[in-house]
Amino acid sequence: MKIIIPMKRVPDTATKVGVRDGRVDASSLKTWVINPYDEYAIEEALRLNEQQGEGTVTIVTIGPSEAQETIRKALAMGIDAAYHLNDPAFENLDPLGRARVLAEAIEKIGEFDLIWTGWKGVDEDYGQTGIYLAELLDLPHVSMVVGVKEVGDREATVLREVEGGVEVVKTQLPAVFTQQKGEHEPRYPTLKGIMGAKKKPLTEWSASDLDLDSDELEPGIEIVEVELPPERQTGRIISGTPEEAARELVRLLREEAKVI
Repeated sequence: MKIIIPMKRVPDTATKVGVRDGRVDASSLKTWVINPYDEYAIEEALRLNEQQGEGTVTIVTIGPSEAQETIRKALAMGIDAAYHLNDPAFENLDPLGRARVLAEAIEKIGEFDLIWTGWKGVDEDYGQTGIYLAELLDLPHVSMVVGVKEVGDREATVLREVEGGVEVVKTQLPAVFTQQKGEHEPRYPTLKGIMGAKKKPLTEWSASDLDLDSDELEPGIEIVEVELPPERQTGRIISGTPEEAARELVRLLREEAKVI
């Protein structure tokens, strides 16, 4: 199968994010990784083509020049080719704008059987881009995919997570899948894969290479302010007899916490 994976570069979740003047302090974001849900999509796509014995998996990433580090990691995992969408006009995209850029790039890439991406980016938690992308490309969409039962030339049967269980869904192809955590953990790049990644095709496109109007990239969502949660206060130990402790606890809940 010809599979295309929109892949996002996100800050490592272990990073301690700094805030300055109501905005995320970019200088605090020192380590960047492949969006974890996109990694699960990569793993499932690679496994599917390995089982079928043929096919290609291509990634498309929006980001600055530094994004090539995460792109090369994906190539080392087994991805066949990559497209890097790099332009200052892409810096402040909202989910719809991101989907528009991806849709134009995917249409330019050409024929495909499946678009497979993470259900959300762990940096912004919107969970919207894949849905917008399916709508823009007029394709069926299956969200929260957690497993694959069967994939043929024209249709696929997959498992999707629902509250309290799993739903079996059949869809026509081509389609868009948005991946939850899957049945398999993402693989680590091998030394052979890392060396081979340097030779794999990596195409870079700017806004001028895509049929996009600047108005289409204007964000409809504005982040007004970012603030860190308040520091957690240390706990207080109440001593005394059970009766004394109970009275003191009630007093604290009434006078300080003001919850009763």
